[in-house]
Amino acid sequence: MTKSSYRVLMNPCPHFLTATVNAWLPLFTQPQTVDIVLDSWRFLQNSGKFKLYGYVILENHLHLIAASDDLSRDMQRFKSYTAKQIIAHLEQQNAERLLGLLAFFKRAHKTESRYQIWEEGSHPKMIESESVMRQKLEYIHQNPVKRGYVDRPEHWRYSSARNYLGQPGLIDVVREW
Repeated sequence: MTKSSYRVLMNPCPHFLTATVNAWLPLFTQPQTVDIVLDSWRFLQNSGKFKLYGYVILENHLHLIAASDDLSRDMQRFKSYTAKQIIAHLEQQNAERLLGLLAFFKRAHKTESRYQIWEEGSHPKMIESESVMRQKLEYIHQNPVKRGYVDRPEHWRYSSARNYLGQPGLIDVVREW
């Protein structure tokens, strides 16, 4: 298997990242699994120099704009922690069908666990200008609208769109860039 050509180019510059659930399975249809993602980001924010500029969480993937002193390491920590917590939650809920699919779609070289929550990589793209930052935030916030889930970006609960309108969001984001 070849390694991805996507790399974090420059720390601590903001990067647009995507994390996709293995086989595009719908893991984020319950508030409890979304809370695992948000709690992980809060931990990273509180324990270091991780800055979250924007995000959207959909049923089978998420996008974020973030920066840190070691963004690759922080994304690895994020994926590892959330995978363990989501698996524990699914086991507690006896979600046998979903667990079976996560085991079935697990890559053969992933021998350290029974399940694989995340696809490999996060495809980081460095945000090089204010116009690119605005474009990526617009893309993130419009994602649920384009899918037909809501009429307005701020109506999607699991997004930073509300933060950018000066309304309270589910997690703090850095709006000064």
